[in-house]
Amino acid sequence: MMWGYNGGPGWTIFFSLLIIISIATLVVLAVRLSAGSNDRRGPGSPPGGTGTPGTPGRSRARQILDERFASGELTQEQYLEQVRALGEGPA
Repeated sequence: MMWGYNGGPGWTIFFSLLIIISIATLVVLAVRLSAGSNDRRGPGSPPGGTGTPGTPGRSRARQILDERFASGELTQEQYLEQVRALGEGPA
């Protein structure tokens, strides 16, 4: 009886697929890492991650406060206190 490494084509196909999947995974990771330095906020967003297009320098939390104050949910004192807590000056 021979004890060679002749397991048939199954192992060859398995390892070939394993190598192809590994290479594809490395390519995907490389692309994602190289694209990770790009700005994903979109073209009208201010730098620093605060605000949305059209309201430069305002965070999303500040926009929510503005909306709540405009709808009457907050008094002026509550609004100003929460704006100070955010560290943003009144505008």
